[in-house]
Amino acid sequence: MEKHASTNVIKLPEPAYNGNLSVEKALHERRSVRHYSDKPLTLTEVSQILWAAQGITSPNGLRTAPSAGALYPLEVYLVVGKVTDCAAGVYKYGPREHVLVKNSDGDRRAELCAAALSQACVANSTAVLVISAVYKRTTRKYGDRGIRYVHMEAGHAAQNVYLQAGSLGLATVAVGAFDDDRVKNVLDLPNEEEPLYLLPLGRTED
Repeated sequence: MEKHASTNVIKLPEPAYNGNLSVEKALHERRSVRHYSDKPLTLTEVSQILWAAQGITSPNGLRTAPSAGALYPLEVYLVVGKVTDCAAGVYKYGPREHVLVKNSDGDRRAELCAAALSQACVANSTAVLVISAVYKRTTRKYGDRGIRYVHMEAGHAAQNVYLQAGSLGLATVAVGAFDDDRVKNVLDLPNEEEPLYLLPLGRTED
């Protein structure tokens, strides 16, 4: 695990651009899975999934998911429970440097589960990817219509996570039922950010 000068910043392994599973196969096998084994994820797997969600794919900053006006209103967080070489805590993904920046220490899965109406898949996951949005990045150009564009973009990113998880032999499920304010409190989100998706991650049960 490579760390920056700040011990709160983890430089992620470089993502792979050629996998062993075709897009067609990943689409065919995509399913929502709510039960996971207790085995940890690796930092390499986490790196790949984060890149799939919002990774940079060109020198001018374009990303893996399309964005209206290339304004990129989404932010991605990882609530870590069991990931090798990564201490439990809440991290924010930095796509430009492909890093995780720690926001807080400690395993917050149980608190996030409570905020998600006690859905067990959140607590029993290995980690939870959270997608939030800063609406004004899009609405200041597109007005109220931009709200729709942000939601469309979140869907693009979530589907990327589904397909990437499947290609790695991992599982996830889209969770939309949660108390927004409680999720914001668990993640200590800025006032301008609103949570849109929880995506528990893990290995399928043997």
